[in-house]
Amino acid sequence: MNLIATPARLSTANAGFEAAFQARLHLAQEADDAIDQVAASILADVQQRGDAAVLDYTQRFDRLQATSVASLELTQAELKAAFDALPSVQREALQAAAARVRSYHERQKQACGLSWQYRDEDGTLLGQKVTPLDRVGIYVPGGKAAYPSSVLMNAIPAHVAGVQEIIMVVPTPRGEKNPLVLAAAYVAGVSRAFTIGGAQAVAALAYGTATIPKVDKITGPGNAYVASAKKHVFGQVGIDMIAGPSEILVLADGTTPPDWVAMDLFSQAEHDELAQSILLSPDASYIAKVQAEIDRLLPTMPRADIIRASLEGRGALIHTRSMEEACEISNRIAPEHLEVSSNDPHKWEPLLKHAGAIFLGAYTSESLGDYCAGPNHVLPTSGTARFSSPLGVYDFQKRSSLIEVSEAGAQVLGKTAAVLAYGEGLQAHAQAAELRLNGRQKK
Repeated sequence: MNLIATPARLSTANAGFEAAFQARLHLAQEADDAIDQVAASILADVQQRGDAAVLDYTQRFDRLQATSVASLELTQAELKAAFDALPSVQREALQAAAARVRSYHERQKQACGLSWQYRDEDGTLLGQKVTPLDRVGIYVPGGKAAYPSSVLMNAIPAHVAGVQEIIMVVPTPRGEKNPLVLAAAYVAGVSRAFTIGGAQAVAALAYGTATIPKVDKITGPGNAYVASAKKHVFGQVGIDMIAGPSEILVLADGTTPPDWVAMDLFSQAEHDELAQSILLSPDASYIAKVQAEIDRLLPTMPRADIIRASLEGRGALIHTRSMEEACEISNRIAPEHLEVSSNDPHKWEPLLKHAGAIFLGAYTSESLGDYCAGPNHVLPTSGTARFSSPLGVYDFQKRSSLIEVSEAGAQVLGKTAAVLAYGEGLQAHAQAAELRLNGRQKK
């Protein structure tokens, strides 16, 4: 068995750097035509046959025999029982993580999630009304691994936003329920939970069935079929994002122990073979030390084969001319997770514009953000951090504009609106405004 991983070794000083760099970043579209076709057919079937189709696909893909979809719903008593049965150390960890995630999102709500209004000189009221979504669905991955942290990161900001009903779906292949996932649902305040997954779960949430209620928005990561299904139902419901493989980029000035950085690179590479781990450093000798630690530590990792495939297929150790150049390249990549592993991370943070989350300093491992630091770990991938943001309270709220024009205000605004409406050839628009000029509402 080959337990040596050799990420690409690149240098910005080499003439062929740009081509090699772009080749390492390139990723073929994961949800290809075949996956799209399968996902679309499942969506159409669930939309037409509802519970019956959900049951068929759950039996086919998860090998979970059930007589009805209702029998796949987890009761609140089951969720609480799972929590109560955990070892105390796991119960305490879940509660501590949930408290930090809730505290962070409460602050986020105060900063950006409030309604406001004002009146101008003529008494016209203008403002914004912020209201929560009524019902959301959260998809929690299952199968290869279970992710109780995803339950916290999706359900808690929805709860903080004021969403009244949170519907969780989680695949349980062969009926194997992960107690930490169930306990996390209890801690996070999930309203209802169903042991279904895949494109059929997305379809059930998007369209509704006799048993599973239709939601307003679906959030949470999943495999290629889940991502494709979310893409297809967007417009029917809202979605958070189309998540790609996980990514980490480490900017290192050479002051962090190299085994720490090697393990941080492993932390994303162990997700799957398409995950990407990149190190940028101006210190060539430090890069060699990190490679040596990769070689030393890899045989000790339970998921060594996945890590090796990820590092060799998409990983890179890049020697830069300076930390400034490293920051510039980081902005081009716009990574999901960005670690600034430096004695003085605040010197470099102002230069960093594009990242899902920025982890400052040697002690801030990406894994702390994944589980319990507080900010959300649902982050934009595949360069979309250039225009996207982490999941947050704002994803579970919507804004309505408030407009109340006074009689005096209508005399000014009506003339302006009429001129513009006539210019667009929209007569009714113009006359609707003009009717209010010098006119009084009947009492």
